[in-house]
Amino acid sequence: MNLTPYVDSLRQEFLAAAEAAGEETLQIAERLVPALDSAVRLTLLHALSTAADEISRELAPGSVEVRLRGLDPGFAVTRPSPDAGYAPVDDGGAEQLIGDGDGTTARINFRPPEHLKERIEEAAGREGLSVNAWLVRAVAATLSSGAKRDERKAPSGTRQWNGWVR
Repeated sequence: MNLTPYVDSLRQEFLAAAEAAGEETLQIAERLVPALDSAVRLTLLHALSTAADEISRELAPGSVEVRLRGLDPGFAVTRPSPDAGYAPVDDGGAEQLIGDGDGTTARINFRPPEHLKERIEEAAGREGLSVNAWLVRAVAATLSSGAKRDERKAPSGTRQWNGWVR
């Protein structure tokens, strides 16, 4: 995907607006254009990356990645293999837990032992997900099933006996 037409269009509009404000403003705008080009490219790349992440969540176990070749981004689409035997798994409402927040993300530093890391990467690869997306789903499913287990527990300190006595 060539971003140059979009950057050029924005540059022309920026310079036209500056020209309308006067010659001095146009000269200042012409000096700012190179920095504006870089900022626009980074902003567009960020928007494309965010869109690819959202599409990947909906496309799972497939995925979409943004890759740069020079200054131009491109998309790499990984489709699930039809013979991979993928079947949706009941995640116990994990999608509800994933979507409960305000859309912001948080960073956690996670350092599993090497053998566990390898197994996580293999599991994520089998589902066609990034390690991060796989971990988010796994944690959400675990928390969801843990909440259901907690609801079934008897209150602590309560002793309840069922059965027959002779």
